[in-house]
Amino acid sequence: MTSAPQTSRHAAGPQTLGFLLLDNFTLISLASAIEPLRMANQLAGRELYRWYTLTLDGGPVRASDGLQITPDASTTVPLALDMVIVCGGVGPQRSVQREHVAWLQSEARHSRRLGAVCTGSWALARAGLLDGFEASVHWECLAAMQEAFPKVSLTTRLFSIDRDRATASGGTAPMDMMLTLIGRDHGRELAAGISEMFIYDRVRNEQDQQRVPLKHVLGTTQPRLLEIVALMEANLEEPISLDELAGYVNVSRRQLERLFQKNLHCSPSRYYLKLRLTRARQLLKQTPMSIIEVASACGFVSTPHFSKCYREYFGIPPRDERLGSSAVDLVPVQLGQDAAVMLQSASFESVPDTPVSAAMSALDQARGEPTYASVRLS
Repeated sequence: MTSAPQTSRHAAGPQTLGFLLLDNFTLISLASAIEPLRMANQLAGRELYRWYTLTLDGGPVRASDGLQITPDASTTVPLALDMVIVCGGVGPQRSVQREHVAWLQSEARHSRRLGAVCTGSWALARAGLLDGFEASVHWECLAAMQEAFPKVSLTTRLFSIDRDRATASGGTAPMDMMLTLIGRDHGRELAAGISEMFIYDRVRNEQDQQRVPLKHVLGTTQPRLLEIVALMEANLEEPISLDELAGYVNVSRRQLERLFQKNLHCSPSRYYLKLRLTRARQLLKQTPMSIIEVASACGFVSTPHFSKCYREYFGIPPRDERLGSSAVDLVPVQLGQDAAVMLQSASFESVPDTPVSAAMSALDQARGEPTYASVRLS
């Protein structure tokens, strides 16, 4: 995976993003993507980002929760966009139209950076704009996309940034993606300030995975396997032996092995170890528990054995995971009370027949906030 090119922290003007809203898009994903941009402007005290919501004809569109949103413009309005982000939701196969595909392909020809949230990746894939790229999508859409678009390198990561493509799985994952992009554009201190304002305790990175429910992977065809996995998940601190697990569901040890190999492509012991190590990683990243305590909580009899297993599975020892997490996690910033600065008048100049970005009015209203211009950009 190749990271997207970083934007200069001293860019002459704000970056402009267009959010293409598909029918039945998820409102939480749109808000998770836009709110960090608003707060970036507020904390910086100037317009770093501006954004427009778009539909094909400029007409209202309904979100998946039934709320109707009136966009800023239609896709026919010539906007100088730096990035286009497709906001999908329920039923992307039905929502994506030929006109969406044609417009996205046109934007790509103009060298726009492209992104998607929730199931918006479906639109980019249908336009052929994710071929050869790593991409994330909500887990409900994962299997269908893998079948429909084999040239796309789909992943279960919360979000993926691959060159000039940025895709997030949905829910609050777009916030993690946008904070990562903002941090690359303008520094870690600004991203830290945004996460603090949103009471967002830990910004997840590109290595964090979606938790795909096993029922979604297996359906209802393997009730015994689902029961065994549920037993494993409920007994991470004191692992149950494989013979005991087999006895609980009335199968032999050999049948148990076959179930896992056929459906999950690994041995039951390997799957159990994966569950324990994944839990250990969460505890290392999200709690102050010591490595010894984490090892014990995840069923390892000794710290050296835990460290060996952890290194073999994740590629780094738990101590480095803990140090790396604290090194990159966003630290709180000291927010000043009197750091307001004058807005550059150029930020509010509009081009005739061009809609006014909501970023301008939001920034103007934020001038009275105590956090306004509280983060100094280098």
